[in-house]
Amino acid sequence: MNIKLNIQGVAFALMVWCLAGCSAKDDNPGREYAPNMYHSVPYEPLSQITDESQGNWVSSIDDGKGEYYNSNPLNPHNMTMREPAPNTVRRNSKQWLPYRIHKDSFALAGRVLKNPVPDNEEVLAEGLVLYNRLCSHCHGGTGLEPGKVGEVYGGVASYQSAAVVNVPEGHIFHVIMHGKGRMGAHGSIVSEEDAWKITRYVQQLQKQ
Repeated sequence: MNIKLNIQGVAFALMVWCLAGCSAKDDNPGREYAPNMYHSVPYEPLSQITDESQGNWVSSIDDGKGEYYNSNPLNPHNMTMREPAPNTVRRNSKQWLPYRIHKDSFALAGRVLKNPVPDNEEVLAEGLVLYNRLCSHCHGGTGLEPGKVGEVYGGVASYQSAAVVNVPEGHIFHVIMHGKGRMGAHGSIVSEEDAWKITRYVQQLQKQ
């Protein structure tokens, strides 16, 4: 009987210890039961660990290096991210420069920007896909009534309302990139080309 109670006590203590180890607090992520699922093997561009032994205890790769080691020996100074060439500016595949009109310059954007993507069925089809992915949850499928998120937060104007129906393409593009009012900026998650495709589609919704 005493042996049985002792076994139960040990099992209970182990269970409590395991559960306590699962808890996370502040900088402690808790016990990791599958560390290779948590720590990325590819190079992390925004960090650099030069000690090859770091993370040996969780490494499952037979290369003699710890899992946290992430310096790239092929780059200068073992950097994990290459620096751009001096005096260069990023361009996309169409040689477009980064969009730089100030976020508050709606009138300027509406006056000077012209849509560089063609107005055809292919672009409108791509714009529809992007619109449904990024916009419809607030603006609804037709832009006339708010979507599910727009119903909760309110203040989503119809594309055919007096304040919106006549805004130029440059203004629409600028709002997509930088946001306005309750609408957040989308420039970090959508390319300039895709934003112009969405603009084409929104203009179609303005005309319905």
